[in-house]
Amino acid sequence: MSDIGGILSISSQALLTQQKAMNVTSHNIANVNTPGYSRQRLRMSTNTPASMSIGMVGSGVSADSVERIYDRFLNDQINIENQELGRWDAQKGAVEVVETIFNESDGYGLNHVMSRFWEAWQSLTNNPTGQTERQILITDSQALARTFNQLVSDLNQAQKDLDIIIEGTVDEVNRLSEQLVDLNQKIISAEADTSVANDYRDSREQVLKELSKLIDIDSFEDAFGATHVRPSNGRPLVGGGQSWQLSTQINAAGLNDVVWLDPSGSPVDVTGDIDGGKLKGYLKVRDDIITDDLNRLDTLAQTLMTDINTLHQAGFALDGSPGLAFFSGTGAGNMALNTTIAGSPDLIAAAADAATVPGDNRQAIAIAELQY
Repeated sequence: MSDIGGILSISSQALLTQQKAMNVTSHNIANVNTPGYSRQRLRMSTNTPASMSIGMVGSGVSADSVERIYDRFLNDQINIENQELGRWDAQKGAVEVVETIFNESDGYGLNHVMSRFWEAWQSLTNNPTGQTERQILITDSQALARTFNQLVSDLNQAQKDLDIIIEGTVDEVNRLSEQLVDLNQKIISAEADTSVANDYRDSREQVLKELSKLIDIDSFEDAFGATHVRPSNGRPLVGGGQSWQLSTQINAAGLNDVVWLDPSGSPVDVTGDIDGGKLKGYLKVRDDIITDDLNRLDTLAQTLMTDINTLHQAGFALDGSPGLAFFSGTGAGNMALNTTIAGSPDLIAAAADAATVPGDNRQAIAIAELQY
């Protein structure tokens, strides 16, 4: 290796090796803004030295492989945190929509109409025979009932809107699962000759990050280089070269449950098993937060109707007839002012005794004091 040919050979191989290193560096620079890209570097090693009379003499450098700078533990932690980030981002956005339903800033919220309703009863106590006061009470009572009705309608619509989003999220989970299967196959094929498919692996990690934002997942890589993915319920989504689909089906409440399709295509309800990602956030708001709001509205409306109806039916109208039920309905969704009273303000039972009509305001006072 001491002749001119050997010297030129070492130089030529060194130049080729450094050119490969420059290609790798150029690839890094070109992908500096590529989501999920991992920096690469060329692994180099000295060639086997030649044994000569003066000892071992080096024979240059050669390129061994292109190494991907990647920390699997760190990426697994990122995916775990992505599940929580996806959940809370989705839940925050959905809750903000619900908050606009209860908006009080425009002067037409529930607190506002309830205040006017109680003020109308208070005004009636000051002038129990006044037609103006009675008509105002009817108008404000109808406004209160409509507000309850509208809140229920808006919350139900919010649930339906989230239902559509949940369907779309399930479709996105399936799309990403299929991408993982495709990338698994490309990686296995590319690495069959001991090469490392760095760019395919980057793409697969990026898909895993996106998937972890949608649903809670555990993943591992098998001996062949294929990634397997399972949600926390243990049922597989991706297994090497195969994916399993999620789907939705309507439940008794008319909303979509998330189901996992087994190998025979039979649906298995996994709604309650989902514990992270955007799917969890959307399901939490739809099934827990909005349902709780609807139940609270029903409780408030039912309590208000029961208390007022009880007192109103114990009172007497301007003509001395016993009071009717002031409100009709079973809850916030169908609450309404009694149509008979709405058509005849004289039937508002402000008096506590038929013998003291007109002028008796004691029943109106009792109802006004219910204010809550």
